[in-house]
Amino acid sequence: MLRRRTDHPAARRPVVNSAISAAAPDTPADTSFRSSDGRRAAAWLAGLLLLAPSVVVGCRVADTDGITPVPQLLAFLPWLLLPAGAALLLALLARWRTGMIWAAAVLAVTGWFVRPYDTGLTDDPPGRVVARVTVLTSNIKFGNATEGLLATIRREKPDLVFVEECSRTCLDALASRVSPTEYPYRNVVEGDSASGSAILSKYPLRAAPGIDSRLAMPGSVAVVAGHPVNVQLAHPLPPMPGTVGDWRRELGRVRSYASGVKGEATLVAGDFNATQDHAAFRHILDAGQLRDSATLVGADRTPSWPASVRRPLGAQIDHVLVSEDFSVRSARFLDLADTDHRALLVGLELHDVR
Repeated sequence: MLRRRTDHPAARRPVVNSAISAAAPDTPADTSFRSSDGRRAAAWLAGLLLLAPSVVVGCRVADTDGITPVPQLLAFLPWLLLPAGAALLLALLARWRTGMIWAAAVLAVTGWFVRPYDTGLTDDPPGRVVARVTVLTSNIKFGNATEGLLATIRREKPDLVFVEECSRTCLDALASRVSPTEYPYRNVVEGDSASGSAILSKYPLRAAPGIDSRLAMPGSVAVVAGHPVNVQLAHPLPPMPGTVGDWRRELGRVRSYASGVKGEATLVAGDFNATQDHAAFRHILDAGQLRDSATLVGADRTPSWPASVRRPLGAQIDHVLVSEDFSVRSARFLDLADTDHRALLVGLELHDVR
């Protein structure tokens, strides 16, 4: 009788220890699972990064400032390129085709709107030059930068000076330390803290209504080389979360002013608390056929606030807007101590276009 041998190699069955099996390296299926989890997480993060830029850029496309936090984010539109760029990289890592297209679209549209806003007006007005006019505008933060303002006036000798947040201390200093011989014509609105404003002029000033606002926005008509020029100080409320409606309403009043003087020689200067990416600001330009001086000389993204940061950070909210009667020679942003704004000094030429 034949007996089957149990020690034959084919009859042996290995015994696998369960503890050893549990500690074995990941199988290809495990690696694939973990890789899938990583791609899924990257896709989710990409989507989250694209939400805010998409909403803000969508409002920019729709020509509206929306509601908080859109107006605040619009002031820093170029910054949105950073989260959109990071989202594109994550979408690529996740192999998420929809995310790639979404991120690329946000980047393209944001990049398009980072360009200077074009009002469609010619850069070179016709007519002979009748006067060269230098304009200084400065928000001196509750009067804190009065000394810096006085030093700048003495050094630069501008023809027109627009001062925002000129407290009573500031107004007293302008009255006592700025020569009435140099600046014999003034339009001053007294106020505490941020509510005071002043226009100083080497040219004769005629009375004008100004703009109704919480913070003073005086206006006059300057007679420059025999030509009347509307000069208006701008200082609407900032778009804080609780005051966006007031901000929009006061910028709307500036727009109405610009529309009312359309076709006349006009200069509007000050702290607009708005950038070219805000619809309310662009509507001012369009309504009055005005141009932004800094934009015309290639300084449209130079930040004026906060003063502690440099390009490409910060926002340009201080402007000198001019009608087609003016050409722009220069625009410089100046640092003053003790204020969160840079002053803006603009060199203009007034043309006889009528």
